[in-house]
Amino acid sequence: MSGMRAYRLLTGEDDSAFCHKVTAALNAGWELHGSPAYACDATTGRMRCAQAVVKHVPGRDYDPGQKLGEL
Repeated sequence: MSGMRAYRLLTGEDDSAFCHKVTAALNAGWELHGSPAYACDATTGRMRCAQAVVKHVPGRDYDPGQKLGEL
């Protein structure tokens, strides 16, 4: 498999905006990687979510300056 394998960790409050963020990533070709994580933000008392996503980007080499959300 030539090309770059990209990784992102999507985070946000446990609300519909977070679900839309993950849905947008899936529709842009990202794939879920592992299970989501949940934790309570002690400062706000609200639940926060995290979901890792990965994407294979053929024909592209890794560049640390690349904005991964634009892939």
